[in-house]
Amino acid sequence: MKTTIKLGIDIGSTTIKYVALNAKNEIIKSNYQVHHAQYLPLLKSIFADLEQQFGSVQLSLALTGSVGMGVCERYQLPFVQEVIAETECVKKYFPVCKTIIDMGGEDTKMVFLQDEAIPEMRMSGNCSGGTGAFLDQMAILLGCTTEELSRLAESSTRIYPMASRCGVFSKTDVQNLTSKHIPKEDIAASVFHAVVVQIVGSL
Repeated sequence: MKTTIKLGIDIGSTTIKYVALNAKNEIIKSNYQVHHAQYLPLLKSIFADLEQQFGSVQLSLALTGSVGMGVCERYQLPFVQEVIAETECVKKYFPVCKTIIDMGGEDTKMVFLQDEAIPEMRMSGNCSGGTGAFLDQMAILLGCTTEELSRLAESSTRIYPMASRCGVFSKTDVQNLTSKHIPKEDIAASVFHAVVVQIVGSL
């Protein structure tokens, strides 16, 4: 009898993520990767890795994400809208949570959960401010990865004002702070603070 694996794959505008569960709903494998628009080779590698590790298995599969929708239409695979997927997950595993903030590569969504009522959703406009792309751009300006940007921010001692509604203006602010020899740690923290300001302000 083949082993059954539940596989959820999210293909967003910039990254591909997946989680594989066994019959007891325990996580047995997961990964997160930037796809650089090469999501099909990465999708194939996910299936190959699972086959190599677990042999021939029976898959219960669903995809989500902005790019995932197109993949599902092309290959006739089951699709679940990402807001529905995360809302159901949070309701089941984190019932005390009342607000979900989903910051993607190109947009940010906020879902307000209400008892016995349909969740309310808000979505940011088409601007890089307050998205993953914004963080990517700021990390490049500081000559580091987004992971390194996070580690730098942990050691900051001061937050500096920074334009958060537009990535172009924010770049100017980062360059000005750099020219004044402001520590990278403080600039990194200011970048994350700008993202928070943008999300709260627009959503």
